Amino acid sequence: MRERWFGATGRRVPEIAVEGELDVEGALVLDDVSDELGLHVAHEHGTPVVIRARTAEEVRAALARPEVSTVVVPPDRRELLDLDLRELTYGA
Repeated sequence: MRERWFGATGRRVPEIAVEGELDVEGALVLDDVSDELGLHVAHEHGTPVVIRARTAEEVRAALARPEVSTVVVPPDRRELLDLDLRELTYGA
C-alpha cells in the first residue's frame, strides 16, 4: 500500500482509502481538485487535503496533485483501492 503525508501532521496515510475508515479530522475535504487556490492555500498552511472520488479517472486526477494527501472512495467502490496507478497514469 502506497502512503502519503497527511499535511504537516507528521502522519502517513494510504493514498486511497474507503470513506469513513480513515480519520480525516482537520483536513480540507473536497469533492474534486477544481479549487486550485484552495488546494494551494491548504498545502501552504500544512492542512491535509482529502479528495472524494467515485471513478478511476477521479482517483488518478486527485493523486496527480501533490497537495492531495489521500483520496477517499465510497464503500460500494472498494475495487478502486486496487487500482494500478502506474498503468492508469503511464499506460501498460
